Order: sequence, then structure tokens, then C-alpha cells
Amino acid sequence: MGFAKKLAAILVGTTLLSTAAHAEDLNKLYRYLHANPELSLMETKTAALLAGKLKDLGFDVTEKVGGTGVVAVMKNGDGPTVMIRADMDALPVKEQTGVDYASTVITKNRDGIEKPAMHACGHDIHMTVLIGTAKELVAQKANWSGTLVMILQPAEELGLGATMMLKDGLFTRFPRPDYNLALHDNPALAAGKVGIVPGYALANVDSVDITVRGIGGHGAYPHTTKDPIVLASQMVVAFQTIISRETSPLESAVLTVGSIHGGTKHNIISDEVKLQLTLRSYKDEVRMNTINSIKRIADGLGRAAGLPDDKLPIVAVRDKEFTPATYNNPELAERLTRSIGTKLGADNVKAMDPVMGGEDFGAFGRVEPKIPSMLFWLGAVNPEKIAKAKENGKILPSLHSPFFAPDAEPTINTGVKAMTAAALDLLQNPEKKNEKTE
Repeated sequence: MGFAKKLAAILVGTTLLSTAAHAEDLNKLYRYLHANPELSLMETKTAALLAGKLKDLGFDVTEKVGGTGVVAVMKNGDGPTVMIRADMDALPVKEQTGVDYASTVITKNRDGIEKPAMHACGHDIHMTVLIGTAKELVAQKANWSGTLVMILQPAEELGLGATMMLKDGLFTRFPRPDYNLALHDNPALAAGKVGIVPGYALANVDSVDITVRGIGGHGAYPHTTKDPIVLASQMVVAFQTIISRETSPLESAVLTVGSIHGGTKHNIISDEVKLQLTLRSYKDEVRMNTINSIKRIADGLGRAAGLPDDKLPIVAVRDKEFTPATYNNPELAERLTRSIGTKLGADNVKAMDPVMGGEDFGAFGRVEPKIPSMLFWLGAVNPEKIAKAKENGKILPSLHSPFFAPDAEPTINTGVKAMTAAALDLLQNPEKKNEKTE
């Protein structure tokens, strides 16, 4: 039997550890993680718990990488190095799902302000799948050869965690991957299915703060002032031409002004307005053109309004919070579509379109030389709920919603199957790989 057929036999024939007892263990872990969320950069108890589970499985575990990050390494002979990543942080959202394991946590954020906490983005699913996949691959060590690196990443919601781990030596202190893998639950895809997007899957994300300055005064005497509210309004409109007139129609970009604040009273012209923007793009050149054009327009409109140099708008790009686009290597995506489809059934692997959401997993693939990477979508919704929502014309709760509650057990089971199949495909045993095909 040739290697391809043997791999297919392994993927189809291998019985997952998801016996009733194993499935219940993962379900208990998921419920605990869901009920005990920790906010970004504060994932200490979560990291310690999962580090202990990976140690128990025989991994060489290092904690506090890039803050609260965990790196677990298992060497199993010669072969490729595959990294599997899950993120750990929750969101400052008050849960309203009504499930019996709902979070009631109120905690202090990194600024010392009390906030509710909820796994409203499904990172509890991601972590549970990582542990389930680790158990599977340990149990199937005879079927693969190479090095497995499993990481638990902090602060994904801030767009900081991946960079923090890289700066702390993720690819120098530990084996450098030949492939990076991750998944993200999807609130519009049925549990039991996965979605794969070749090429750009998620966007560059930039946050921009603009301080529009003016010369304040009485609302009845505008000619004695330089009104920053009028100037800010002109900017909001002018910025839209960056997308409609400066960006190729064949490229994708979004510029949203999400916040505008200025003034205190009806008859007072203020001396300052604050704007907050979110920018989305796929290609770096589109990103930089958008940023540079914002700076140009802000400066130009300020000068046109007659502001002196020391009153021109201040444009601040939050570079530390930049989230790079997630690019799924097309060849890798095609390969893993086949292997995951062999395990789940081809009908359960869907080709999906890219989205303008952000995910800092993309940072791991952008190092030089670039590492082939893939993040796939994991269906998280009961199929009957999807069908009923379509029938009634309703929209299901999205990620970051206080009402988002994944259909946990089938979602976790599918995630473990899919990620295990992907890893087994990539961690090919060299002895088997060199066998002649029939």
C-alpha cells in the first residue's frame, strides 16, 4: 500500500479517544474554562491549568512565554515541526446566554477597572480542542514522526499576544515550525463542519486616533473661532474617498470612524474633537496607502481651515496593536482540505470567503523566511438553529455577542478530529513517506 493510501487509512480508520469518558473530560474542561474566563494579559490560572495537562501528557512545557503564554514541545523522531496554536483570553462582556455554566465573573482588567468577563469569542473551544488534539496525537505516536509544538497564546483580543511570544523567542528558544496551524469557531457555520479559505482569510487591523484641534469660542460668533467639529466632519466624509477613489476596485479595504467626541454645550465651539478609526485591509501596500492618505487629508484640511502649524490635526496609529492579515498558504490549504475531508467527509469541508475580521495568528506566518500557515473555521452552531434562523429571517448571535453560546460537544469533537487529521498529514513518518506508491 502506498503512503497516500496508508495516510487515508490512518485518517479514516483511527478511532479517536473520544469515548464517552474522554468526551466527558473535554466537556468538563470546556465548561470550566467557559465559567472561569480571564481577560487579556491576565490568563494566569488558565495557562497554569492547561500547562499541567500538557505536562501530564509528556510534553516538555515552558510557561510565561510572552507574558502568560505556554509552549509545549514533543519530539517523536525525525520529520517536520508542526505548531498548533490556541488563544486563551476572554472579553469584557457580561454573559447573557442562560447556559448553566455561564460566566458570572467580575474581575479587574490590566488598568485596575472592574469588568465582566466572558468567552464571547470561543477561545474556550479553541483551548479544549488543543488539549483534545494533544491527547489524540500522543495516543497515535506510532502514526507520525517529527516535532509537535503546541502553544497557548495570550492577548489575542488586543492583537498583542502573537508578537509578544515571538519577541520572547518563540521561534528561537523552541523548535521553529515548518507549518503553523490554528482554528477559530464560526457563529454562522453548522457544528460538524469546517470552512477553509485559501489565501487571505482575515484582515490587517489598525486602530487610529485623531485629535482635531481648533480655536474655541462662543457659538454665536463662529467667525472668531476655528471650529474643530466642522473640520472633523469634513474629515469623516473625505476619508471615505480613500476607499472609493484611491484604492483599486479589485482590492479590499474598510475605513470606519467608530467614535467621534467633541464639545460640551449647545452654544460653545470647542477647541478639540477626538476621532477613533478602525482600518481593514489584506495587502500591506493597501494598508500603508490608507494610513498615509489619512495623514495627508487630515493635514491638508487643517491647513485649508486656516489652522497654524501648532494646531494641525494629530494622527496617531496604534502600531503596537496592529494585527496582521491571516494568509492561508494556498498549497497547504488545498492539502489539508483533502486530509480533513477524508476524516470528516468531503461534504463537511466548505470553501469559504475571506472576512474583514482580524486574528493575530497571521503574525506567526510573516516571519522571514515565511512559514506556511493555515487557520480554518470550525462550525459552532446547532444545524437546526441555523435552519430555523433562515426560515424566520433572524440573525444568529455573532462572535463578541453576550448571547453567543457554541454547541459545545459536537463542535469540540469536530475540532479535535479536523486538527488531528491535519497534524497527522503534516507529521509524516519519513520511513512511510519514502515507500513506493502502488
